[in-house]
Amino acid sequence: MNPALTQAPEGNAGCPHGTGSAEQGGASLLDDFSLEMTGKDVARLEEARDSIPPGTRINITFLAGEDTGARLTAARAVKRLGFVPVPHISARRLPSRSALEEFLAGLAADGTAENVFVVGGDPARPEGPYEDALAVLRTGLLRHHGVRHVGITGYPEGHPGITDHALWSALTDKAAAIGAGRFTGDVITQFGFDTEPVLSWLEALRARGVQLPVRIGVPGPAGVRRLLGYATRFGVGTSASVARKYGFSLTNLMGTTGPDRFLHTLAERYDPARHGTVKVHFYTFGGLRTTAEWITRFRQRSTPATHPA
Repeated sequence: MNPALTQAPEGNAGCPHGTGSAEQGGASLLDDFSLEMTGKDVARLEEARDSIPPGTRINITFLAGEDTGARLTAARAVKRLGFVPVPHISARRLPSRSALEEFLAGLAADGTAENVFVVGGDPARPEGPYEDALAVLRTGLLRHHGVRHVGITGYPEGHPGITDHALWSALTDKAAAIGAGRFTGDVITQFGFDTEPVLSWLEALRARGVQLPVRIGVPGPAGVRRLLGYATRFGVGTSASVARKYGFSLTNLMGTTGPDRFLHTLAERYDPARHGTVKVHFYTFGGLRTTAEWITRFRQRSTPATHPA
């Protein structure tokens, strides 16, 4: 049997019903949170380092306009600052097999190859031989260069350019490939503003036999206008009712908002028996330091004070 599809979740990643308040559960879900940065954010990471727990996993995006050297430099910086680098590999942006080998060899030489996140990527047409993330997983090059943990994508609200059937097929195939390759792995989801589709998607994922841990994508605190711009780009639902639940108004685009309500609601409704192992991944649209400091304040507000007996 494929362990990625059949292994039981390890431990409780959140606060089960009846064992604590939503506030406490929200803080608990942030145990072992992860962050995301671009290759150009090294200086910002250095500014934020004292606000981020050592050993935090930090994903490094694979964007157009960046070369291999810049991506390798960013991964080295994450490691140097005491965090765990998770370099992205964008399948459709790779111009050749040799380009993939060059990137993986550079990561291996720097000691930053153990964890990667493999995504299909944005280009409408592949720039090389890889149509999707699964094609990269099937090359055999990841394990050859020392990769041990592979992250893949999940889309609780679907994808504007891909059918739901194709998304589910791709996800289960990638989970199977992770198991067949003897990797550990996880799923990082697209961000959203509504817990309803996230929780429904988690149940559907487990019903399909995929038991990989899931990191729920959450936007860090940022301007409403910026968040809505990203939401439009990625097909994330932003109806007036969803906006109200999240904590902002579509008629006031000048303010900023954070995921407080989203995390409290997620914690209140999260059930490990139904939803499996769940953690949180922050998209740092408002900046690394801003997000890290918000997380610290949120956890302090959500953790009850202790008093001597």
